[in-house]
Amino acid sequence: MAFELIDLPYDDTALEPAVSAKTLSYHHGRHHKAYIDKTNAAIDGGDLSGKTLEEVIAAARGSDQGLFNNSAQSWNHGFYWHSMAAEETNASDELKSMIDSAFGSVDGLKDKLKERGAGHFASGWVWLAVKNGELTIEETHDGDTLADQDGVNPLLVIDLWEHAYYLDHQNARPEYLGAVAGKLNWKFASDNLARGTTWQYPC
Repeated sequence: MAFELIDLPYDDTALEPAVSAKTLSYHHGRHHKAYIDKTNAAIDGGDLSGKTLEEVIAAARGSDQGLFNNSAQSWNHGFYWHSMAAEETNASDELKSMIDSAFGSVDGLKDKLKERGAGHFASGWVWLAVKNGELTIEETHDGDTLADQDGVNPLLVIDLWEHAYYLDHQNARPEYLGAVAGKLNWKFASDNLARGTTWQYPC
């Protein structure tokens, strides 16, 4: 069974002005779709056909860079769409307690995500994750992902590739990060924390 381009969990205009409808249209309908299409083409009729996206990523890591890039980017984008919300959400008591312990407050965490994202060189992703039982901010470069990393449970991610923000904010990545920080989906993060296992791409 081929992987599908998942629907956005909100309308195209729902994240404006942080992320415009035009950006979402290009980013989701073209970039994400291209990663899905290339992943499907690469595994069609092979041993990985019928595997989950997470299994494809793990199998391709270190052995097939092209397949890894496209499958990991497919997963990262699905996770990114869910990491934002149209309406304000709240962290669970468990997540709020962990945030307060690690970063002082939700605002303190947002500041740290913005700092790490702004300082990240070139393309990639900045993540909020649980690692060894503690909240941590992780960075991955280019198409790398936390989807198949043992002992790491990603809770949220922000896309740092220029196509995620250039139409709206040009090269002002800090401006984009500040805007997106106000759209983070704390319910999604709380659900990921409560489940205790890595989110699975809905095939």
